[in-house]
Amino acid sequence: MRIGELATRAGVSVRALRYYEEQGLLGADRSPSGQRHYPEPAVDRVRLIQMLYSAGLSSRTIAELLPCVDAKVSTPESRARLAAERDRIDAQIAELTRTRDRLDAVIACSTSHDGCLTQMEEAVPA
Repeated sequence: MRIGELATRAGVSVRALRYYEEQGLLGADRSPSGQRHYPEPAVDRVRLIQMLYSAGLSSRTIAELLPCVDAKVSTPESRARLAAERDRIDAQIAELTRTRDRLDAVIACSTSHDGCLTQMEEAVPA
């Protein structure tokens, strides 16, 4: 199938498919005129890539994991990589929570000038 049909069937843009190819996530055969042609399983491959992106994984991480997916094996290394990604996301969540807490202190300060400095100092770690 050609790139436009794959984009439609997988629910992504043509640009996204070209990016996936550049990143080594998706392969295509080329016609003599240079047009991309994809096999039927490419639809599922693109949906998998989309799912991995939506789970917060980077292109590089996805590229590292796809050989395991293709081989239908779960290795200790691939599980460790996924756990490391989860830990990275947990750290981001913790930082966002601290940022939200500081913003809550600023909001509280903006509604009440009494003890404003104290509230701000409590919200900002030393």
